[in-house]
Amino acid sequence: MFTVLLITAICIILFIRILVVFQVQIQFFMMGQDQGFKFNEIILLWKLAKEAEIEEPLKLYVSVPTLNMAISKVIMNAKENGTESLESTQNFIAKLYDYRTKIDLEHDSKKGLDSTKYLEKGQRLRIILKGKGVFASEILNVGHELIIQLPLQKNVRTVEPGDWVTHDVSVYLWRKGDAGYVFDTRVTNAGIFQGQSVIYLAHTNQLERAQKRKSVRSACQIYAQLYFIDTTAEPNYDALEVEPGYKCLLEDISEDGAMIRIGGLGRQNVKIKIQFDIDERIIIMFGIIRAVEFNQQANQSRLHFECLHIEKEMKNKILEFIYRDLSEDKKNELTALAEVEEESLAENGVRDVDYSELVNPSVEPRSEEVDFEEPISFDGDAS
Repeated sequence: MFTVLLITAICIILFIRILVVFQVQIQFFMMGQDQGFKFNEIILLWKLAKEAEIEEPLKLYVSVPTLNMAISKVIMNAKENGTESLESTQNFIAKLYDYRTKIDLEHDSKKGLDSTKYLEKGQRLRIILKGKGVFASEILNVGHELIIQLPLQKNVRTVEPGDWVTHDVSVYLWRKGDAGYVFDTRVTNAGIFQGQSVIYLAHTNQLERAQKRKSVRSACQIYAQLYFIDTTAEPNYDALEVEPGYKCLLEDISEDGAMIRIGGLGRQNVKIKIQFDIDERIIIMFGIIRAVEFNQQANQSRLHFECLHIEKEMKNKILEFIYRDLSEDKKNELTALAEVEEESLAENGVRDVDYSELVNPSVEPRSEEVDFEEPISFDGDAS
């Protein structure tokens, strides 16, 4: 009885050992069967993965570039050994192409990335290292870990390879034809790869789609002049108003709008421009009132103003005002998002503003106490 139990225990241990040692091969064959490949075809794909030194053979079933490499290898080998014209070879190649098409279609419909294991060599990255800022890098290899170029700031090495190790980082990227992503991971090692200084990032399945950079609003109390826009004529964006307009108060501001407090009842969809100064620099914003909050008891309105036109220099001045009051972490996050967004725009031939140059933490945030006066009403014909 004891002998039987001992033999059973040994068999179980050996079976578990085999499962552990051949775990990747078992997964590879099971996935191959699920995708409709024959046993001998799966063996050939496994051999190709090993010959091509693909550290993650399962990528053959999910990665179009990796599958392209396998197809090229099959065709090249068939030409070399004279089996290119064989029906079995052509059937196998046709199956590979069909599978490639299937992956392409699934990618187009899914448009998603659920693991860093499926990122590709050459993918550009933005890395945030807490306390150090935003860095640029690129993936050199995808295997058991991500191997990336030593991250640089404006092409300058500001953090040595060893100083990255064991630190947690946030990674932002734009995946061509898909979307922006962000994930957190840890730097596991540093070294040399293909003659370049690199760091190693642990893989993760916790990726999130990076939202497009949203305008950041900054609370303020800035006295401004409000003017109605003549909708019958083309607006003169260069015109500086010298006559006083209606007095108003900006309670918060962003690059693309503001919250404006006025006396009296405001009206929605009225086109206006506001003129004010930040750090002795005149700012002019043209736009439209999208919503109105009226306080009948105080006889005041808060106008949700959307800016439709502002000169770049003035926009940058507003962003400088906003950014200087942000936490360092928030600045880094917005800079990374802006650079990733710029890559997505560049893919379509559009360029965006470089917001990373706008932070000036040496200047104190401006805040003014302004007495609100001279109520105005939009009950007239201005529109």
